[in-house]
Amino acid sequence: MAVTLASNAPVGKLFLVGTPIGNLEDITFRALQTLKSVDLIACEDTRRTQKLLNHYQIQTPTVSYHEHNEVTRAPELILEMEDGSAVALVSDAGMPGLSDPGYRLAHLAIRHKIPVIPIPGVSALVTALAAAGLPIERFIFAGFLPSKKGARLKTLKGLSVFDRTLVFYEAPHRVVEMLADTLEVLGDRQMTLARELTKAHEEFLRGTVSEVLAELRKRSVKGEITLVIGPPEAVTAKPARARRSLRKEIEQVIKEQGLDERAALKAVARSWGVPRSELYRRWVREKATNP
Repeated sequence: MAVTLASNAPVGKLFLVGTPIGNLEDITFRALQTLKSVDLIACEDTRRTQKLLNHYQIQTPTVSYHEHNEVTRAPELILEMEDGSAVALVSDAGMPGLSDPGYRLAHLAIRHKIPVIPIPGVSALVTALAAAGLPIERFIFAGFLPSKKGARLKTLKGLSVFDRTLVFYEAPHRVVEMLADTLEVLGDRQMTLARELTKAHEEFLRGTVSEVLAELRKRSVKGEITLVIGPPEAVTAKPARARRSLRKEIEQVIKEQGLDERAALKAVARSWGVPRSELYRRWVREKATNP
């Protein structure tokens, strides 16, 4: 139940401050001013945030706020703000709450009628999307996929029904396994892998899922990774394939291999490296357009 404050009681504020994802210069003047003026900075990792604060000669006190202590630390910070303190919440990189701790504190602050003020900053999600060169009018951010294969496959299958670009974060030691599962479930879509965004060794790998996967298998993968997987229409292991008539392909397979329509559709899907459900939707559209 939300707490109603007396009209003369001091009311603090919660600032959600976006911080650099790599390059320390990627921070706004407003963010710096906020970090200087608040009473306390709640950090995912105080050691990492302290490097940023030292760089800009900011001496505001810090306190840890991470996934292992947020259940107890969040109420403590609420009490600080109810006593009139201004608190800034930061994650290690990017906007707090986006695949990082922050939701619980913001939720509690709103319940307790404490103003929540976002101070926008850089985000790996938006940065990778902007540079991906893929359709981004509609996209789904799925964060980190489950680490266990079964749960990961289940999540990917759930996402396969969406006709839009998908964005993931992934750990370097799991990215090869994750892309192999992506290829199996979503097919050989166009994609961009963004690694170490805004840092000295920033890198973009662009191509189909199979091409990027083959490249990663040749090397030791390190750094922070954002994956942008194009929508089904971008499944183009060869550009000419997207323009090829599916009906002609199906008819040719039926004629040459003596298969029925369903078996032919399955054979073409396997040949093209795309999910059968996706190819079926295209097949239905083609028949509806040209009966």
